[in-house]
Amino acid sequence: MSADLENDIAALLPRLRRFARSITFHREDADDLVQIAVERALTRAEQWQLGTRLDSWMFRIVKNAWIDEVRSRARRDQLFAPEEEGEHVGDDFAAAHQQRMAIEKAMSLLSEDHRLVIGLVLVDGLPYKEAAEVLEIPIGTLTSRLARAREALQELLSDRARNTK
Repeated sequence: MSADLENDIAALLPRLRRFARSITFHREDADDLVQIAVERALTRAEQWQLGTRLDSWMFRIVKNAWIDEVRSRARRDQLFAPEEEGEHVGDDFAAAHQQRMAIEKAMSLLSEDHRLVIGLVLVDGLPYKEAAEVLEIPIGTLTSRLARAREALQELLSDRARNTK
């Protein structure tokens, strides 16, 4: 394995962490997921083909590691650890924190498929073609899934706004 590959993977860490946060909703779970993905990539570096996109390969590893984790948790009947609420009560951060919590709550109500496309396309900014490759689905499926995910997310957020007034 070359030092260049290791450096390229290290350069991807912020993007991988952002994607992991968008599908796990928990900082510690996201960090663990990225660590698992990097470990898998480094131990299976010979599977990566020179000339292909390293970021797409890494995103696919993160996605597959998350699927493995969700299945494992389901078998163990474990729940995700809830994020501490009210951590910053009284400071200027509170409003932004509440908005972020509302978005995370709405995202958590989406299906796994919808969270994955939103994480790749809207959060990380991956082009549709590459996101479709990462998810191993046709690009038409990705675009329709993304449209449905956006509609569902907007509906959930607008319902919350109506209910808080």
